[in-house]
Amino acid sequence: MTLSEKLDKILIQGGSWKTILGGLWVTIQISALALVLGTVLGALICLLRTRKNPIVRGIGSAYIAILRGTPVLMLLLLLYYGVLARAGIAPVMVAVFTFALNVSAHVAELLRSALEAADRGQAEAARTLGFSAWDTFRLITLPQVLRIAKPVYQSTIVNLIQWTSVVGYVTITDLTRVINNTASRTMQPLLTIIIGMLIYLALSYIVFGLFALSDKIRMRKRGAAA
Repeated sequence: MTLSEKLDKILIQGGSWKTILGGLWVTIQISALALVLGTVLGALICLLRTRKNPIVRGIGSAYIAILRGTPVLMLLLLLYYGVLARAGIAPVMVAVFTFALNVSAHVAELLRSALEAADRGQAEAARTLGFSAWDTFRLITLPQVLRIAKPVYQSTIVNLIQWTSVVGYVTITDLTRVINNTASRTMQPLLTIIIGMLIYLALSYIVFGLFALSDKIRMRKRGAAA
């Protein structure tokens, strides 16, 4: 069987490409929803982590330590078969909640690190000039934090997309599960898995490209302002 015949069998016959696109869409949905929810939750946990109250700070630290140290697959299985087993929640939403928890711990820690790395001298100078605490944070500290955290946040997004490949364990037909089913059906595991890997790779480089594009836009705006 030639390569073109194998590709036709894997991607075309029986509308396989539609099934693969369906699995890809599930992966994108879970990743996007978990990223948004996890980022918001991570910012809140970072707020707890940076409080002066030792109890509040300890709660934030424990949250980060537990979720960063727990394998995401174990967390997914715990929530699906244990904590939320009788709640009647759709498997996709359980997956979104699971990955959001995991992402939130990573986002909270990277934001805390970015806050510590930000130039406090500029913030102090702004307060001396009469800026309010909120304006100082919004105009001086936050842009620095976002710039410092951006590379790590980009990697977090790529890791999230890769982590979602385990959702098949809780009956979700995502990209990985579709690829696995297609490989079994067509008896072409090597080529089918390579196709799946290329799709995940493409998703990763789309993320990299979007971040690179945002950097170019920011530099253009800075150049125009100058």
